[in-house]
Amino acid sequence: MSLLDFVFYSFITAVGIQVVFFIAFFGKFAFLKPEKKSQKNIDISVIICAKNEAENLKNFLPSVLAQKYPNFEVVLINDASTDDTLDVIEAFAAEHNNIKIVDVKNIEAFWGNKKYALTLGIKASKYNHLLFTDADCKPLSKYWIQEMSSCFNNENSIVLGYGGYSKIKKSFLNKLIRFETLVTAVQYFSFAKAGIPYMGVGRNLAYTKEEFFKANGFINHIKIRSGDDDLFINQIATKNNTAICVTENSFTQSLPKTTFNNWIKQKRRHISTAKYYKLKHKILLVLLYCSQLLFWLFATTLLVTTFKWQIVVALFATRIILYYTIFGASAKKLGEKDLVLILPFLEIFLIITQLTIFINNLISKPNHWK
Repeated sequence: MSLLDFVFYSFITAVGIQVVFFIAFFGKFAFLKPEKKSQKNIDISVIICAKNEAENLKNFLPSVLAQKYPNFEVVLINDASTDDTLDVIEAFAAEHNNIKIVDVKNIEAFWGNKKYALTLGIKASKYNHLLFTDADCKPLSKYWIQEMSSCFNNENSIVLGYGGYSKIKKSFLNKLIRFETLVTAVQYFSFAKAGIPYMGVGRNLAYTKEEFFKANGFINHIKIRSGDDDLFINQIATKNNTAICVTENSFTQSLPKTTFNNWIKQKRRHISTAKYYKLKHKILLVLLYCSQLLFWLFATTLLVTTFKWQIVVALFATRIILYYTIFGASAKKLGEKDLVLILPFLEIFLIITQLTIFINNLISKPNHWK
């Protein structure tokens, strides 16, 4: 067998793996019809952990406090901030009687550890059902709490939501950031629908206090700086206790990074937790990423050399059409339809970026959550 023969059959294998992922996982989410859920109006504690977020709280906290929901509290955690975060929190608390303040001081054992601050906030919360977001996030509707809380029932104690990023015109970096967020969301929503939930994002995530204490909180990974959202969900989520919420009124939106270096630092921290996922999740994610990388690498090689080009072009076109169909539908579902036209270019850039981050994380490890 020649080298090109090996590349050709490897290309076919990569396409096959991709097709299985598209049809068996991502397609089911892309064309999922939202379920109509009854309004439950259960008591909710919204938890926001803030570290040096004075300005963001001024801008975004009003949209949380303005939610159309009968009974909710907002637990504001000041995680040892060095700016005016505590003053801003206290000013809001003076005007709203449903705010609870948790002022966290650094201690030697948990210096700079967000999980310690979150644990204190969860313990201080009044209600069993907890809804999490970040200080730089805003709900995109006044019915965010209602939509997310409607997914709780006797079985579902975890609700995975979508937290996107605001758009910046004429910025390729912004499109890349939002595309990466879209791809990640499609993966964790699709796997959850398939009965193998593996992560959620703290920008829009809900679970019960009962689940938190049943798992002994973050104790299993308390020394890992990141992972208060994805690692914890990876630990406790099952096919029976996890629901997804993808209605338009359930979305949140955050401020994106505006420089490539800052975004890379953020993603390095996020990606560093993946090695602690359960083995079955790591196998699926590695298989997915490798099949994407090898698809583009082998397709380029075979098309440049024109080796069995008719078959290669047919397989390449099939995969691209599937990708456009499924991720195009997902982008529209999650409010990111402006990304559709340049999906393949964004995918190539993201694959290269993720490979760079992986190599950098092997050389040096990121530490602090902020």
